[in-house]
Amino acid sequence: MTDPTRTIVSPSTPILKPDTEGGFASVVELIKESGATGVVVGLPLSLSGGETSQTQIAKGFATRLRKSLEDVWVELLDERLTTSEARAAGGSASEDSRAAAVLLERWLERNPQ
Repeated sequence: MTDPTRTIVSPSTPILKPDTEGGFASVVELIKESGATGVVVGLPLSLSGGETSQTQIAKGFATRLRKSLEDVWVELLDERLTTSEARAAGGSASEDSRAAAVLLERWLERNPQ
């Protein structure tokens, strides 16, 4: 998540199994409660940039979010090497949460206000 000024990115607690009905409902609830105006979903690609079976799952997840959150934009972003960057940076949050923060930082760098 980021602050309203888009200067600080903070890892949040991971939601386990977001692809299940309960997990998806938790994601939607978190987005609504936070007042987020947008969501960046990691797009898992192979190291060569090709699509994998996980790519289609992520695309489907993003589509479900768009349908569930009409006033919130949803964008997919290549997540290659975010886990490696998160590992290198360290921190006390879970590795997945730190990788998600790296992904959001990338998006913010590409989309300045």
